[in-house]
Amino acid sequence: MKIFISPPNSLILFDLVERFGHEPLGAMAAIQERIDNIELDMPPMNVTLDDVIGGLKYAGVEVPSGIRGRLSLWGPLIDTADAAIIVEDPPFSFGCVGCERSDEMVKYMLHRRGIPVISVKYPENSEEAKAAVGRIKEFLEGLK
Repeated sequence: MKIFISPPNSLILFDLVERFGHEPLGAMAAIQERIDNIELDMPPMNVTLDDVIGGLKYAGVEVPSGIRGRLSLWGPLIDTADAAIIVEDPPFSFGCVGCERSDEMVKYMLHRRGIPVISVKYPENSEEAKAAVGRIKEFLEGLK
């Protein structure tokens, strides 16, 4: 199954999803696709007109460009996801968590899709980390 991860650039979540036999949907592949594209001549200034138009599918023109840009990457991943994992209240070093509005929009889009979603609080110690990984493992195993 395809599992959307949030934060979408979390290597920890990406690895966990792969270890339990699913396909992680994260930002890394979408970003690599844009960076490797020869048509884009100035990474990281790699936004095309198609990206801007694509972002409008997920957020209106009045929404700040940063949110629209993120959603132009993450929206197609959410559209193809079979399930999702969300880590709540992670520190900034855990992944792309700098935009609360983007996070809220992602949660809304996942809820609207009606797919299975698990929310896990970011662990503060090793016991909480073991419990969080255990919950994620149970969730992923239950999807098969």
